[in-house]
Amino acid sequence: MAKEKVLIVDDEEVIRWTLRTALRSWGYDPLEVDTVSAAIPTIDTEHPSLVVLDIHLPDGSGLDVLREIKQRQPSLPVIMMTAHAQIENTISALRGGAYDFITKPINLEEFQITVRNGIETQKLRKEVTQLRKERSKQFNFDQIIGKSPTMLETISLARKVAESEASSVLLQGESGTGKDLIAKAIHYASRRSEAAYVAINCATLPGNLIESELFGYEKGAFTDAKARKEGLFEQAEGGTIFLDEIGELELNLQAKLLRVLEESSFRRVGGLRDIPLDVRVIAASNRDLQLETESNRFRLDLYYRLSVIQIDIPPLRERGDDVLLLADHYITFFRERLRRNIYGLSPEAIEAFRHYSWPGNVRELRNCIERTMILEDGNMITMKYLSRGIAASESGSQQEITESQMTKGFRLPPEGINLEQVELSLVKQAIERSSGNQTKAAELLGISRDQLRYRMKKLEGFDVQ
Repeated sequence: MAKEKVLIVDDEEVIRWTLRTALRSWGYDPLEVDTVSAAIPTIDTEHPSLVVLDIHLPDGSGLDVLREIKQRQPSLPVIMMTAHAQIENTISALRGGAYDFITKPINLEEFQITVRNGIETQKLRKEVTQLRKERSKQFNFDQIIGKSPTMLETISLARKVAESEASSVLLQGESGTGKDLIAKAIHYASRRSEAAYVAINCATLPGNLIESELFGYEKGAFTDAKARKEGLFEQAEGGTIFLDEIGELELNLQAKLLRVLEESSFRRVGGLRDIPLDVRVIAASNRDLQLETESNRFRLDLYYRLSVIQIDIPPLRERGDDVLLLADHYITFFRERLRRNIYGLSPEAIEAFRHYSWPGNVRELRNCIERTMILEDGNMITMKYLSRGIAASESGSQQEITESQMTKGFRLPPEGINLEQVELSLVKQAIERSSGNQTKAAELLGISRDQLRYRMKKLEGFDVQ
């Protein structure tokens, strides 16, 4: 295993020999130069894990080298050293990004600890950076499956929000529609992606713990508060905090959250001072929060503050053939995980999936694919192991519908109706259900493709190509 390289930059031979000998005995690979001009080229070619840098060098200042290092490799830890323990030098070095500052004569025991901690810190930073890159790939918008017009519009809006400086976002949609996935995509596509993404489900925490979890507490704030604790808002500094099921928050906590959003600061439980805060709050609910405000279960002022940017995530039943795209995705996913040679849906299963309403949305679809792939005997998902509800939707879709059956559910209201609006709504639904395929949409409406195009032009609001 290769040893960690440590570069010593000092013009005193005795210092270099002392540090070289100590570093080698501790299992490191020491490198050394004695000038400013040699430092940067050595870093570029040798790629050390840590630099020990003297402030006073014969051809310049070590502080200039520090600035150059931080411009080129911000994560490279640099330990500054000097024989003159001047407070100005210490402040300048630490402000310039130095990991630590030591004075000569060097205490080798303390130096060993500083070197070890500096290298470990760099390793952790690399691991965190790599993990964030992997998560960014996993949760980017390109990984969201959907080609229906409603979903494409949702993704487009979420992309704009991610690129903006919006401090609060509200996601609304039925349970299982993927609000958490949209929230992560917004975070990892934003300038905040290098900072933390912190998620909390407001419905799973007892009411008496939510405030301390969100805002933290000071030592002695209550009986068991034996030490200060950072809250989730503090942990998310510079990044994003996702408050799922925000409608479950008690009204007094809603008031405190509103204050955080309005003032960009918070106060720990038992604290006496406000702490500045820079986070994006993404709130989500499967309830209609506007209706909740009318019944006084949600604060109207908080709703207005959150809904400046509101993204409504469509249910699966309004996404047309996205259900088949998602089914293919999960079949591939579970084929590898469950080691089953299943490669698709049978024709009957396809029709059943298309006509089922999916009240549990994408979560229900995922669970359905997993269950049937465990039980299925052949290499296709058939009707055999589908739930009764899904199977019944396929048989119902095959029934012949007479004119009397077609009109049975439609009744003209006493006050009349706007026929053009009804036609517009039905055409839109057919286009969405067929994922924009005009031929399929025309079939759903029982008309020809030319007749559909004529209606689209007449009704306006459609891109007819």
